[in-house]
Amino acid sequence: MSVRPLTFVVGTGRCGSTALSRVLRLHPDLLSVSELIASLEPDALPEAPLTGAEFWRILATPRSFANRVIRDGIPLPEYRYPHVEGRFSVAGGGIPALCMMTLPHLTDDPDALFDVLEPELTRRPAAPVADHYRALFGLLGERFGRRAVVERSGYSLRSVPRLREVFPEARFVHLHRDGADCALSMSRHPGFRLIQLMTERAETAEDLPAGLDALLSDDDADLRPLYQRSVPIAEFGRLWSATIVEGLERLSRLPADIRMSLSYEGLLDAPERELTRLAHHVGVEPLPEWLAAGRALLDGDRRGTAAATLPPDELAALRESCAPGAQALSVVHGG
Repeated sequence: MSVRPLTFVVGTGRCGSTALSRVLRLHPDLLSVSELIASLEPDALPEAPLTGAEFWRILATPRSFANRVIRDGIPLPEYRYPHVEGRFSVAGGGIPALCMMTLPHLTDDPDALFDVLEPELTRRPAAPVADHYRALFGLLGERFGRRAVVERSGYSLRSVPRLREVFPEARFVHLHRDGADCALSMSRHPGFRLIQLMTERAETAEDLPAGLDALLSDDDADLRPLYQRSVPIAEFGRLWSATIVEGLERLSRLPADIRMSLSYEGLLDAPERELTRLAHHVGVEPLPEWLAAGRALLDGDRRGTAAATLPPDELAALRESCAPGAQALSVVHGG
């Protein structure tokens, strides 16, 4: 089985990466792997070699957070499996991590694909985790007739050093978006509201409202109070800025020829130009029919302007909190 060229699209999350995955999926030579690493955290990239059966357990084990938000009726648009007619359920023991987002992005019958992959991967001998992932990508690539792989997970900038260590052959694409619009989108997303809360918990645990710490540590507790608490939008601007500043520093350690920058706004403004650059970077041809299909799909995405509708004082505070990240992007990317 040949090793397929591998690229990781990394970003802050809420930066247009889901739309990009949909475009990538349209290319006949690209295997678009959506949210694989994110869905397997915190166990996605163990350091020690493991058997195929142990690797399969990482893929197949349901994740507690995913089960909790589905049980509590908290909508996460990335969780696609609850919208298919599958045999797994939260009440029935949980939804395998691989099935939650990644397999439904590839097929309308994720259960069948899950069943095909299990015997092939579990029989593999002990090996570094990267070899098991390459085998997974090879199986999926053969099944769908794709020769190059692009994995895209939300909130993945923080994972760049480990991804580089595990997959030294991989290339990287940094997808970024206007900070205020990105932060506003984060503020409306349950997953990022939890990330913001965990950041706040680590920095100023004594200031958290009474009872929230217990909710975080109890797998049986209802998570809805966490998402109903009032949080200033500027806090998400600070989260965005911190993620960008730290992420750009990590990206700067990579060789220049294996990384590229791609803005969401640039994709919307000049889709053919930006998708052509992307295709060359990931190792496929920018086919005219793919460029046309990508342009049509991106036409359905609105250029972010939601932040401009905020009250002036709130918008000013948000822009101020995003300033460190915006400045870092300007220095590195010239815009």
